[in-house]
Amino acid sequence: MTIRAVAIGVGHYLPERVVENSEFEKTLDTSDEWIKSRSGIERRHFAAEGEYTSDLAVAAAKNALQDAGISADDIDAIIVATSTADNTFPSAATMVQAKLGMHNGFAFDVQAVCAGFVYALSNANALILSGQAKRVLVIGAETFSRLMDWEDRSTCVLFGDGAGALIIEAQEGSGANTDRGILATDLNSDGRYKDLLYVDGGVATQNTGHLRMEGREVFRHAIDKLAKTAHTALASAGLGNEDVDWIVPHQANLRIIKGTAQKMKVPMDRVVVTVQDHGNTSAASIPLALSVGKERGQIKTGDLVVTEAIGGGLAWGSVVIRW
Repeated sequence: MTIRAVAIGVGHYLPERVVENSEFEKTLDTSDEWIKSRSGIERRHFAAEGEYTSDLAVAAAKNALQDAGISADDIDAIIVATSTADNTFPSAATMVQAKLGMHNGFAFDVQAVCAGFVYALSNANALILSGQAKRVLVIGAETFSRLMDWEDRSTCVLFGDGAGALIIEAQEGSGANTDRGILATDLNSDGRYKDLLYVDGGVATQNTGHLRMEGREVFRHAIDKLAKTAHTALASAGLGNEDVDWIVPHQANLRIIKGTAQKMKVPMDRVVVTVQDHGNTSAASIPLALSVGKERGQIKTGDLVVTEAIGGGLAWGSVVIRW
């Protein structure tokens, strides 16, 4: 008997405020066309005053629980992938646990910036395979709008707020790559590149700080590393590019998404793209896109889905899952 971590529910949440590219024209030397041509982004959502990462996470979690047809009491563990937790501690995950009224099990955060959801999902898979949990609620949630330097047009126009949630459950499989569930994961990091994408604040400076990014260098690393991690995970599952039904990539930049798909030899009509409407929501982008992809009728039961992401660290990785 082989145990697989099978997706049984997915959901997302976006704050009410929608910020079109044109809003930035009032305060920055930029334009809708400039932003779209460099990133593919047309709009994004910003959290309201008093609306925090844990609030977004709870809303997405409730939608995923409804989709799965279960309650919070049926969950054994919560993992929240975020770089913008409400407080330094406790974890956003324990806040979500409390707000959902879940008093059993355990909860913790994972911080790998934009690769956070891939890291969290890989950890959730390990918990299930080891028998430590039967059902895990995996959430990516961010309020990156609170890390922006609003005078830096190269970064502040790229990011948005949102949350996505996926529930995985232990189910018996045959051990073949035709099973539903997570078939392979691949995680990587290289701290030599930490200065390419970081926040210049924290405990050392005693202030929150702002996001800083060497955009061209991140772009250069992204396409190569994303394609390689996807190939590694697929090979580990005994599969190839031709077996992929959908790539659900981190939604950072449309040019990166297209470049990675081209390198993987997967046509764009098999790629779920949401970056135009949400911007870069960091750890929230993949689960958000999974939820939207299902909602659109793109992702269906039995489809082979590859998720891949890269973020500050640099940290990158991928998960192969049969829906």
